[in-house]
Amino acid sequence: MHFDKELDARGLNCPLPILRTKKSLNDMTSGQVLRVVATDPGAVKDFQAFSKQTGNELLSSETASSEFVFFMKKK
Repeated sequence: MHFDKELDARGLNCPLPILRTKKSLNDMTSGQVLRVVATDPGAVKDFQAFSKQTGNELLSSETASSEFVFFMKKK
């Protein structure tokens, strides 16, 4: 999937992956896509909730070994 910016949140625990994602999205323009890689298993539910609360679209969520990859589209 095409993305405009990437955020490495590996090794960070809740709530840091979400906080860093929010900061990254603030620096982006509407419609751009952010790819986030995290290792915190709680991030799956966190990103779903973050998407609902902020209106930023969670395009996809993938799990590869012990890493979770999220694609967020800025509203």
